[in-house]
Amino acid sequence: MLSSRGPISLRRLGVDDWQLWRSLRLQALTEAPYAFGSSLSDWQGKGDTETRWRGRLADVPFNIVADWQETAAGMASGTAPTPTGSVELLSMWVAPFARGRGVGESLVTAVIQWARQERASRVDLAVFEGNERALALYRRCGFVDADSDDDHGRGTPTERKLVYALDAR
Repeated sequence: MLSSRGPISLRRLGVDDWQLWRSLRLQALTEAPYAFGSSLSDWQGKGDTETRWRGRLADVPFNIVADWQETAAGMASGTAPTPTGSVELLSMWVAPFARGRGVGESLVTAVIQWARQERASRVDLAVFEGNERALALYRRCGFVDADSDDDHGRGTPTERKLVYALDAR
């Protein structure tokens, strides 16, 4: 277990935890399809294999699950630092029953702490336009619009790029 804060506990997952990751990811894609770049159909049918789920957990080095009152309630991941020192926070989701209880903040904080341990200089993420609740969470956690001359903090026309600078904290 990574940490426990009252009714919230965090645990880091490995490849053998693929069934838990699968269950939460499919719930996330079902409940909030507007929040992700992939769809439920991408991970079902022929895409729904143990090998693929284990591979996802192996390819992305930091994967965590948050429990709210001993029930899996959310998930997040952090990619390996790029050559420029950037880690990407991705696959972030909190189950509806646990929203507004600090689960999201705990997940984001855990990714930031892990990125610091990895000596990253920043954490990047993309949030789809219209996902105001997620945008508010990331802003509360200290993320700001990415500074970019070419996109002014924007990713694709439907997503916003945010950054959390680690070297300044």
